[in-house]
Amino acid sequence: MPSSALPLRRITVLSGGVGGARFVQGLLHGLRSGAVPGGSADTEITVIANTADDWWIHGLKVCPDLDTLMYTLGDGIDVDRGWGRRDETWSAKTELEAYGVEPTWFGLGDRDIATHLVRTQMLEAGFTLSQVTEALCRRWQPGVTLVPMSDDRVETHIAVADPDSPSGRSVIHFQEYWVRLRAAVPAETVIVVGQDAATPAPGVLEAIADTDLLIVPPSNPVVSVGTILGVPGIRDAVRASAAPVVGLSPIVGASHVHGMAAQMLTSIGVEVGAGAVGVHYGARSAGGVLDGWLVDTRDADQVPLLEEAGLRARAVPLMMSAPDATAAMAAEAVALVQS
Repeated sequence: MPSSALPLRRITVLSGGVGGARFVQGLLHGLRSGAVPGGSADTEITVIANTADDWWIHGLKVCPDLDTLMYTLGDGIDVDRGWGRRDETWSAKTELEAYGVEPTWFGLGDRDIATHLVRTQMLEAGFTLSQVTEALCRRWQPGVTLVPMSDDRVETHIAVADPDSPSGRSVIHFQEYWVRLRAAVPAETVIVVGQDAATPAPGVLEAIADTDLLIVPPSNPVVSVGTILGVPGIRDAVRASAAPVVGLSPIVGASHVHGMAAQMLTSIGVEVGAGAVGVHYGARSAGGVLDGWLVDTRDADQVPLLEEAGLRARAVPLMMSAPDATAAMAAEAVALVQS
């Protein structure tokens, strides 16, 4: 560890689901192993999670990104799928299908249902989503403070072409676009319902203001990080934070590593490229939210574009193939904005 590294007592991460969860897992590994400059096993991490993917199904409140983070960091995730519980069974899904209950394209595993039952019961009893998340994390012990971006209901919907509709398009919930359609049709518009009226959850603005480092992991820049930053007050808090802000590209070699970043970027008119995503976020010196941006070695030619836009930039390996590889990514992110 470089002796000149500034101490990292607190780190705040703005995260989506699978990619963000894997990055935080590697970050924790790097802190505990001493691989992250200035960090240690005592470094406190707050993860502000996207909740615009949330929806209600079969009377249950489902929070995919919160649960993916909680299960991943609590060692309960199905590693092969990257979401849901390990050793899952699907009896309830099979029975619902036998009754003809829709939607049949979205399945809740039997173990996973327990989480949603607890969450729904607590919400209906008057607890906030933040309080519910804290209670659920007592079981999983994720090693971080996990908080939703907002306690208010915010839901992402996607407009897609529909020749049978009078308007020529239909608006569907994000989960239908992602799970039923598998993001295989173009997304014409992203509509985040309820976002303008939402407020940051308790602790969100404090975690952004009172931190030594802010990290934007390789999560979807539109429907994960973008929705977090879209909650009124959060983007301004990031811009105003005294801590450096560093991000890691979810685009490697002109394609997303996981998920649907390419489809979502196209829907908002942003080129699918590591450099273009960094420019989309923008440098804080020019009104954006970043100070530094890491791209993969395959995208090294885009570093000059990023530097011209006012960002510190570096090309390093960005494939989260193992905890050590992800810890190395976290170390590079820290070194970039501490140099």
